[in-house]
Parts: sequence; C-alpha cells; structure tokens
Amino acid sequence: MHKKTDSNDKKSFTKNAFSAVIASIPLAVAVIPWGILCGTLSIQAGLSSFQAQLMSLIVFAGAVQLASITILGGAGSWATLFNSTTMISVRHLLYSAKYKADIAPLSFWKRFIFAFLLTDEMFAIAQVEENKTGKFDYWYAVIAGFSFYVIWQIATFMGIYFANSFDNIDKLGFDFAIVATFIAMLVPMIKHEMSLPHPSNENSFVSHPVFVAVMVTAVMALVFEFFQVQQGLIFSTLLGMVVGAWLNRNHNPDESLHELESIANLTETDEKL
Repeated sequence: MHKKTDSNDKKSFTKNAFSAVIASIPLAVAVIPWGILCGTLSIQAGLSSFQAQLMSLIVFAGAVQLASITILGGAGSWATLFNSTTMISVRHLLYSAKYKADIAPLSFWKRFIFAFLLTDEMFAIAQVEENKTGKFDYWYAVIAGFSFYVIWQIATFMGIYFANSFDNIDKLGFDFAIVATFIAMLVPMIKHEMSLPHPSNENSFVSHPVFVAVMVTAVMALVFEFFQVQQGLIFSTLLGMVVGAWLNRNHNPDESLHELESIANLTETDEKL
C-alpha cells in the first residue's frame, strides 16, 4: 500500500512538473530574442565569451543585464550601474512580499533556489497556477523558473556565439521581445481579475486594480515622454504601482495589509543588513 502511494506521488509530481514546463514555453520562447540580444551586446561591449556567459549564469535578470551592459559599454560609473540596476530590480521586493508567507517556513536552500529563479516570468506562471488551483505550488513555480533559466542560457550562448555576425543587432528590433514578454504576462492577470465576481455596489475602478494600474502606467509613460521627462518610465511605473496598491487596499484591505506588513518586514531586514 505504501509503495503504491509513493508511485502515485511520483506520477503526480512528474505530471505537475511536465505541466509547469509546458506552461513556461510561450514566455520562454518570447525571451529568446531578448537573450540573443543580451549575449551579443555583451561581446560588443568588451566582455569575453566566458564573462558574458558567466554573467548570464549568475545574474539571470534580463533587464538588469541589458542595463549593465549598456552602462559598462558606455564607460558609465559604478554608481550609475548600481542605481540603475537597483531601480530595475525593486519590483522583486513586491514579488518576495507576495510569497513570504509560503516561502518563509521552508529550508534555507529551498528559499535560496526560489529567490534565485524568481523572475517576472516565473511570478506570472506561478500566479496563473495559483489562481487556477487556489493554492501556491512551490515545485511548480521552481520548475517553471528553472525552465526559463535553461532557455535563457541557451539564448545567451547563441548571442555570444553569433556576436560577430551581427554588427547592429540593437537596430533589428530584438528589444521588442521585452515589451512582448511583459504584455504576455499582464494579459492573463487582467483577464483573471476581470473574471472575478465583484459586489454590485462596488466601484468598477476599485474592483480592477491591476487593469487600472496598467492604464495609469501606460498613459503617464506617454505623458512623460511627450514632455521629455528624464526617468519618465520609472516615474510612471511607480505611479501605477501606487494607484494599484491604493485601489487594492480599498478592494481587499486584509490582503493588502498583510502584503504591506511583509514589505515592511523585508525593508527592515535590508536596513539591518
């Protein structure tokens, strides 16, 4: 009986792992041009093939890697590099806060692996699965994240290998893969939010915080671009986050309070370190 239970558990785990890999394929394919661009620009910025691949293996953050390569290639300062990468990565604080209650009881190495693999794509896949099942699945998230990791390394290697074949790769529009990837992640979240039942007496804006946050960010990004405001994209993103958080607090005060407490705890920990 015990062996039969173990066999069923293995089959269930294998099926779940396969499902995670399949779920990650669309977004993984979307980041291939992004990875190729990152690998090629690394070489053109003066990094060796080993350094470029090592950066991808250790950092594993597309937007941060591209920003770092651009700054290093342009002889930028370390202060500029630090400030840019910090601003780009700050969203991971929110991702961490979202999963704090689920991850905190796990062992150090499980938490370390989860933190290392936590990307925008992994977060989106894990959220979609949680919305379907009503619970967080650690192994589903980690396997999806590892799938992205493997594809990213292959894409980066391709960019490094063919670096000399592309003189102006940044002019080929590969960077649009970044936009396409984020659109592919946002659409399922918005669709899920729209499908949820809401009280008839509740304001529609309050009941759709994700959609409103996206619209505020998009509109303000265009406004800042029109007026040529420096760092306008960052300011528009922060505005969208604030509006989304405020609407979500009014829509679901208990959950928002829990997330704000988690963020506060993480911030206090960072200050102590």
